Amino acid sequence: MTEHPDFETTVTHDMQHWLQQAVIGLNLCPFAKSVLVRQQIHFVVSRANGPDQLEPVLLRELQALADADPGLRDTTLLMAPDCLLAFRDFNDFLHRAEHCLELLSLQGIIQIASFHPQFQFAGTGKNDISNFTNRAPYPTLHLLRESSVDRAVAAFPQAEEIFEHNIDTMRQLGQGGWDALGIVRNAPVAPLAAGKPGKGGSRRGTIGR
Repeated sequence: MTEHPDFETTVTHDMQHWLQQAVIGLNLCPFAKSVLVRQQIHFVVSRANGPDQLEPVLLRELQALADADPGLRDTTLLMAPDCLLAFRDFNDFLHRAEHCLELLSLQGIIQIASFHPQFQFAGTGKNDISNFTNRAPYPTLHLLRESSVDRAVAAFPQAEEIFEHNIDTMRQLGQGGWDALGIVRNAPVAPLAAGKPGKGGSRRGTIGR
């Protein structure tokens, strides 16, 4: 399927805005700014319309990251704006994502974090502001090198405190403060992708964990 450049550009711009305003602007991840400034984040927009179409894209991008020069590509953000819009479906797909690591023998080399517009921690209400630490404009798989994560944690002695810090930050910010950041989806929703968001708590994908 041919990518529509305007659509891809819009999705990428929305994600870059999220990185600048939330991840970096709110200091949700102290490690993110350096890779963004050095242009070491690889942005991939997939037009997959379901998990069966997304899985081969994920396999390709996992292998590509493993093969790439870390100085040129340190991490990958794989966005899937046309599928897995229900959080339950997205959460279920994460099991397949972990299996992809096994298939490529990349466990311990690359890890997968996740972000979603309807992200919800287990045991929280849908509108709990803490969920917004992991909400991005699009269903997103974040592929990270284990070695880079280890170096970042070693350089940041308080790494284990990041999760609680992020929750505190969001509670101080409040819903109004988050809305003021202008983090929204500007790309249209494909007709087949539209649907009612599902439930299902998760602990995956937490920035800083």
